[in-house]
Amino acid sequence: MTVIIFLIVLAVLIFVHELGHFIFARMNGIRVDSFKIGFGPRLIHWTKGETEYGLNLIPFGGFVKIFGENPDEENTFGPDKDRSFVHKNRWRQAAVLVAGVLFNFIFAWILYVIVFACGMTAAPGDFQQYVSRFHDPRTIITYVSDNSPAKKAGLNPGDTITKISVPSTHAELSLNGTSSTTKLSATVIPDTVNASLGTPVIVSFMHGGQASTTTITPSGTLVPGRFVVGIQLADAVTLRLPILTAIYEATHYTWITMEQTAVGLFIFITSIFQGTAQWSQVSGPVGIAADVGNVLSLGFMSLLMFTALISVNLGIINLIPFPALDGGRILFVAIEGIFRRRISAKFTNIVNTVGFILLMILMVAVTYKDIAKLVQH
Repeated sequence: MTVIIFLIVLAVLIFVHELGHFIFARMNGIRVDSFKIGFGPRLIHWTKGETEYGLNLIPFGGFVKIFGENPDEENTFGPDKDRSFVHKNRWRQAAVLVAGVLFNFIFAWILYVIVFACGMTAAPGDFQQYVSRFHDPRTIITYVSDNSPAKKAGLNPGDTITKISVPSTHAELSLNGTSSTTKLSATVIPDTVNASLGTPVIVSFMHGGQASTTTITPSGTLVPGRFVVGIQLADAVTLRLPILTAIYEATHYTWITMEQTAVGLFIFITSIFQGTAQWSQVSGPVGIAADVGNVLSLGFMSLLMFTALISVNLGIINLIPFPALDGGRILFVAIEGIFRRRISAKFTNIVNTVGFILLMILMVAVTYKDIAKLVQH
């Protein structure tokens, strides 16, 4: 199920990106020969008008074949040259190239609007200006360590803790707290578990809407000097905003996400040249698929938030001025505009082909690293 959802998310993001190129090309009178999602053998294909549409076997990509984007004899001097990308002015070319990125940002914004309007999980310390709209306060499990007592007891990310009792110390934590119990929180629970000194702890929780209770014996070896059950916790509330307020917050949230992603990417690229890059922090399709499973356990709205984040990342990465990426093609258009002369078609095609090959090699390397990490895990 995780793999299927990941493939759906990936296909949607690629579709949105390529749709931007497709629409802007048509708006600017440029012929579009094909619009396909995926690479490799064809699964489904049909032709409408002058454009061939299709879905290919390997979903890790997609493309719109724009007439004249890769200059050759036909689209430069042929009978349909007036509808060629290469014969449009620089501003129209740049608009077509940047459209994919623009659509990724717009799509992320739409997802954020939906999340804010329908109800999102937020930390109580966030969005304090809307504290009156907080409801359903809870403490959720965000991570469960492998081979930990919690894992063996059946706890999973996304579960909500509703009650904890420690018979040996007579300590008891409840959702709202009473005269005889302490209120649950992400900070109180670890201290209560540690105070058990390794004696059994009774944990009540909600999993998939079902209430369950289990007994866990904390371990004194996972974390030196402390007794733990092997989970990470977060206090959370549900925030739902009126549609106009949701639009405002989604706009602000999208901008912040774009800014932080761009800054993080710039720092990472700089660290590559400095020899300090943390490649372990880089994930490819396989790594992202694993993250989708973790995020989905926190709810559908969390999946939408994650999809929006990936959409922004896809847009920012495509702006990098590297051959074969939109940013590289935009750079060529800018150079041609500055020097008022067209760059050799042969040179452009060779550079973009080399860039594409390098990107494929990088993707294979990152995918191998992700698979190795999962196997080791």
